[in-house]
Amino acid sequence: MRSVRARAALGATLVVAVALAGAGLAVLLVLRANLIDQADLQAEVAAREVAGALATGTPYGEVELDDEEDHPVQVTDEEGRVVLVSQDLRAVTGTGATGVTPVPPASAGATPPPGDEDDDGDDRDDDSGRPGRGEVSSDDPDFSDGTATVDRTTADYRFAAVEATTPGGVTLTVHAGAPLAAEQEAVGTVRGAMLTGLPVLLVVVAGVTWLVTRRALRPVEGIRREMAAITASEDLARRVPEPGSRDEIAALARTTNETLAVLEASVERQRRFVADASHELRSPIASLRTQLEVAAAHPDLLDLPGAVADTVRLQVLAADLLLLARLDAGEKPGGGTVELGALVREEVSQRTGDRIAVAVEVPEDAAFEVDGSRGQLARVVGNLLDNAQRHAAASVAVSVAAEGRGVRVEVRDDGAGVPGAERERIFERFVRLDDARSRDDGGAGLGLAIARDVAARHGGTLTVHRAHEGGAAFRLWLPRPA
Repeated sequence: MRSVRARAALGATLVVAVALAGAGLAVLLVLRANLIDQADLQAEVAAREVAGALATGTPYGEVELDDEEDHPVQVTDEEGRVVLVSQDLRAVTGTGATGVTPVPPASAGATPPPGDEDDDGDDRDDDSGRPGRGEVSSDDPDFSDGTATVDRTTADYRFAAVEATTPGGVTLTVHAGAPLAAEQEAVGTVRGAMLTGLPVLLVVVAGVTWLVTRRALRPVEGIRREMAAITASEDLARRVPEPGSRDEIAALARTTNETLAVLEASVERQRRFVADASHELRSPIASLRTQLEVAAAHPDLLDLPGAVADTVRLQVLAADLLLLARLDAGEKPGGGTVELGALVREEVSQRTGDRIAVAVEVPEDAAFEVDGSRGQLARVVGNLLDNAQRHAAASVAVSVAAEGRGVRVEVRDDGAGVPGAERERIFERFVRLDDARSRDDGGAGLGLAIARDVAARHGGTLTVHRAHEGGAAFRLWLPRPA
């Protein structure tokens, strides 16, 4: 039962079994109700025929009781005494009186001669609820289930009770029965057919469900085998087979391949990152080691400023790599509100001794608040200012303004700008457009990559455009608090 096919087959079989059982029970109940209604109608017709004869004054011995086996009749008077029964009726139940031997007409109150009335000379009172003289009750008869033995044959019957009043004022109750054998036979036949066919149908349903589920899940097994092979081989370039159908399994295969593609790109990016980081770290470490070895052999030749510069560069590179590692690990920016105008002024105030002064364009009377980490956003602004000052000819400007539902920080310079074909590539890690320049001047190529990653973590964007001064314009957009 751990198999999806087995659970699906069992579930489908149980559902069909419950549905068929409910439907079969409903069919049996409806069939039985219809057959009983027919028996009620037959019994009522037979009872009214006898009651009509009695109401017209026909003596008990002259009432015709045809079809005694199909419609046994028992007639009782007001006191429950049996006054008339079918000729071959030997026993009866369900009519209220079990007697099958009529009492003598004299003691049973035989039909008086015409004209005989009650003591007060009037017909029966209408308020009694009984039919008047010479009438048959128009009310619906009472029905009951019982048995009757006719000529030594006992069977189940449906009895109808109809009242009639003779011309002499005697109210009689006619019990006439209709056989239930046909109803019982029909219900039994249908029930037997259902009990016989239901197991066969359930076996067919289970088998078909098993086969259909097996065929439907065959692509899943192919996906599983391929994923197991990919895990064993560690070859993320492989892809799982995609079925030609447009169902959920095909969507699963496509999503799995998309996930593998993203994972492959991530692993490849991580490998390049490690390789580039090792390459970038090797130069300052090698330079620092060389200087220390020279200093150990010739203390008077120690280039202390160069050693300090290499150490600082190594420290900055290590900090950049650590931040990128935290960003790749999914570190979310700390909660808090940052006022970008004040943040930009603070960053610029710390650059008084830079090669090119930075012009600040921030309205004094406006608040530009965003949610995020003050330290990470300060790192973004600092990286953008460093990049602008590195490439500017004579001017660098930074502005803060509202834009849509967010805040835009723009850093411009009057340098050579960024070619259109390179405006996305410069945000990749360890990318330097001018490979011929020195690493000291060009940096490690991580500043813009860090800036874009931090912007994305804060729900914003970082893009580069052409500035009106002729150089590059880096635009950082961050959403305002909701």
